[in-house]
Amino acid sequence: MQIDFASSRQSTLGVEWEVALVDRNTSDLRSVAEEVLAELHRLHGSLGADEEHPHVKQELLLNTVEIVTGVCETVAEAKTELHDNLAAIREVTDPMDIDLYCAGSHPFAPPKLQPVTDKDRYAKMIDRTQWWGQQMVIYGVHVHVGLDSRAKALPVVDGLINYQAHFQALSASSPFWGGEDTGYASHRALMFQQLPTAGIPYHFPEWEQYEAYVADMLHTGVIDDISEIRWDVRPVPRFGTVEMRISDGLSSLQDIGAIAALTQCLVHDMSTTIDNGGTIPVMPPWYRVENKWRAARYGMEAIIILNAAGDEMLVTEHLRQELKRLAPVAAELGCSAELADVERIIKGGAGYQWQHKVAAAHGGNLREVVKDNVRRMHLA
Repeated sequence: MQIDFASSRQSTLGVEWEVALVDRNTSDLRSVAEEVLAELHRLHGSLGADEEHPHVKQELLLNTVEIVTGVCETVAEAKTELHDNLAAIREVTDPMDIDLYCAGSHPFAPPKLQPVTDKDRYAKMIDRTQWWGQQMVIYGVHVHVGLDSRAKALPVVDGLINYQAHFQALSASSPFWGGEDTGYASHRALMFQQLPTAGIPYHFPEWEQYEAYVADMLHTGVIDDISEIRWDVRPVPRFGTVEMRISDGLSSLQDIGAIAALTQCLVHDMSTTIDNGGTIPVMPPWYRVENKWRAARYGMEAIIILNAAGDEMLVTEHLRQELKRLAPVAAELGCSAELADVERIIKGGAGYQWQHKVAAAHGGNLREVVKDNVRRMHLA
């Protein structure tokens, strides 16, 4: 089969932010997304009867809404769009005594008790995946970056997977699950990969091999649509982008900006390398898997594998090296301030570290973890 790759301006970006709805009094999840979306629809009278809000979407679970930006030139523009649409949601949720929350997981909500949105594709997924699918009470931040050539898509996917551990460590915010401390910085990372077609992408040297893979998945009924390939990084042909889906949910717009800037800079740098006749290194698959596990387990304290030779370094040390290397790229893209916020995360701590601190300060009360996250969301 032939898969066309849409025309896109190089290094434009879009961001998707999965946001949970929690009860203001109990801090538990509330499955009221349909009511929230209906009220948003009513407030925006220009929408047709069958139209979705352009920037607030349904998700798998009824306790979740997704905020999406349009095509943005800069990270600052994307942050402004996210801020404005978060404010629009609050106009609806505040009178309902609903707070907005985002981390890789909710710390104590029972996963199997969360209702699923009434759509055929979601019902089919749950029916097929059973227990694992019923556990998907997880939230993430996805960043799309535009590519001006289809030939760059698969090399950039490989390149971003080389930084899987970096994104995982910076964003890790799911240490608790169903009321238990899992011992992992990101439980979400290992939970989500249990779904068919999720996890680390395969390496395809040529686009035609990727097309053959998609054709095989469709022919054998593994997927009904290309969007059901849920890799940690994937090409998105209909948008002409590569999508970085590694990150756990983030409560701070500053943190989202940092992740978006790092993604945009890396993709732009890889694109330039390809334009200049260079190639993107491909890590051996066993190192890819090991790096993901190390970052999910140890977060900011992960010692990661850097290359095919097996050289290793503390993830935060390598991040600081990369921030210096990418500084001219950030200046070119107008995201220097946002890229600098990566250092702020390194110094101030990732989400899982804050959650552990809050839980310890309140005798293990995980409702306080939710309340702290909600407060951070209000700063967005």
